[in-house]
Amino acid sequence: MDDARSIPTSSPLTAGGCHGGRETMLEAAKAAGKSDAMAKLMADYPRGPHDQPQSMCPAFGSLRVGLRMRRTATILSGSACCVYGLTFTSHFYGARRSVGYVPFNSESLVRGQLYEDIRDAVFKIAKPEDYDAVVVINLCVPTASGVPLELLPKQIEGVRIIGIDVPGFGVPTHAEAKDVLAGAMLKYARLEAEAGPVQRPRGAADERPKVALLGELFPADPIGIGQMLAPMGLGLGPSVPTREWRDLYAALDSVAVGAIHPFYTASVREFQAAGRPIVGSGPVGLDGTLAWLDGIGKAANVASAKIDAAKAQAQGAIGAVMAACPIKARITLSGYEGSELLVARLLVEAGAEVPYVGTACPRTPWSDADRDWLEARGTHVQYRASLEQDMAAMMDAKPDLAVGTTPLVQKAKELGIPALYFTNMVSARPLFGAPGAGSLAGIVAGQTRGAERFRRMISFFEGVGKGTAAGYGFDGVPKEPPGARDRLRKARAAKAKAEALTGEV
Repeated sequence: MDDARSIPTSSPLTAGGCHGGRETMLEAAKAAGKSDAMAKLMADYPRGPHDQPQSMCPAFGSLRVGLRMRRTATILSGSACCVYGLTFTSHFYGARRSVGYVPFNSESLVRGQLYEDIRDAVFKIAKPEDYDAVVVINLCVPTASGVPLELLPKQIEGVRIIGIDVPGFGVPTHAEAKDVLAGAMLKYARLEAEAGPVQRPRGAADERPKVALLGELFPADPIGIGQMLAPMGLGLGPSVPTREWRDLYAALDSVAVGAIHPFYTASVREFQAAGRPIVGSGPVGLDGTLAWLDGIGKAANVASAKIDAAKAQAQGAIGAVMAACPIKARITLSGYEGSELLVARLLVEAGAEVPYVGTACPRTPWSDADRDWLEARGTHVQYRASLEQDMAAMMDAKPDLAVGTTPLVQKAKELGIPALYFTNMVSARPLFGAPGAGSLAGIVAGQTRGAERFRRMISFFEGVGKGTAAGYGFDGVPKEPPGARDRLRKARAAKAKAEALTGEV
C-alpha cells in the first residue's frame, strides 16, 4: 500500500512502547508525519505549568461521545491493554453496544499493515442499513506510529467515516477528548449542510429560533433551560455532543450557542465558521442566570422587553429557592468535568465560602465571566489544576467539605474532612435554574453534619499502620530493618542499568 506510513525499527517507540514517556511519544509522532495533527491538538488544548492533569485516559471522552450516539459505530486502534481499560470503563458507565478493535503487533505496526487492517474493518462495518457514521480512534501507539486515518475514505455507501487521533500525550483530559470527536463531527456536518439539503431532526417541527448548548448536561437541565428561554420566543436546540447525526444539523442551524462547558474549542470553531454567536457561562444561580439570559437574548437579537420578561420570570423562581436553601459551609472544589466554576458560583451565591476552585480543563474566553465573578468574591481559580495543587489548597483552607476527585476525597477522609466525589455526586444533579439552586443544599448539609463522625473514626484508628504498613492492626506496626529502603533503591538502579546495557547490545 503506497500511502501507508511506517516507523523505522530504531524508533524509540518500538524500543519503549507506550511506556516511553510523553516526550518520546510526541517526537515519534512528529517523525512519523503527525506534526500538523499534534500542533493542532496542542493549540486547541494547551497544557498548564505541569505536564498533564491526573485524569483517566483521555480517549474515553471521544469513545463516550460515539457510544452515546444512535447509528454510530466506534473502532479503537491501540494497545490491547488500553483497549481493555477503555471498553471496561465504557461499559461501567452504561455503554450498551460493542466497541470495535483492530489488533496489531510490532511487525504489522512497522510494516504499515495496521492501516490496511483498519481500512478493511471500516469497509466491513460501514453498512448504511446499520450506521450513519463509523468513528475510528487512534490511541497513543498508532498515533505515534503515524497510522494515517486521514487516508480513509470520507464515506462508504453513504456512511460517514471519521478518523481522529486522541493520544494521551496530545489531549490532556477526557473532557477535552469529547470535543475532539464532537468538533470533527460538526465540521463534517457543516460541510454537508453547505453542500445541499440535509435531514431534519426527529420530532414535531418547532419553528422558534433555537439555542444550542455545548456540553454534556444532567438530563433535567435542558428542560429547565428551555423553560427559561421560552419568554424570549426562543426554543432549545440540541446539546453538543448530540445523540444522533441529524441533530448536528439542527445545532448548526441555531441562532446562538451557549458554551455551558467552556473547553469545547474545536466545536466553537465550527459554530463560528457557521456564523453562530457564542455565549459563555450558563444560567446558574441568580446572578449567572440573569447575565446569561441577557447575553443569549442580545446574541439572538431578541427585543429588550422579551429579555426583561425572561429575566423577571427566572428571578422570581430562583430567588425563592435560594432563599429557602441557604448553604453555610466552607468548601473547596475541584474536578475534571469542566463545570467546576459553574458549581462554585452556585455554592457561593447560596451562601457558601469557597476559597479555592481547581479544574483540570484550560482557561478559555468562555469561562472568563465565571472566573471574574468568583475572583471578585475571594475565590482562587486554578486552571489545569494538578492533584497536588488541589490537595495543598484543601490542607490550607481546612474546609467543612471537600469536593473533588477520588484521590482527593480519599485524602480528605483520612484527615477527617467530609468529602464528596464531584463526578458521581455533583454532576449527577441539576445545576441550572430553580432546580439547580436547591440541588446542593441538602447534600452539603448532610455531609457537613458528619464531621464529628469522621473525627471519631480518626481517633479510633489512631496508631494503625498506613502507607507501606497498611493492613497492620493494633498489635503494632512492624519495624523496618535499618537500611532496607536504601538497599532496595540500589538494587533497582543496578537492575535498570543492566537492562539498559543489554538493550544496547
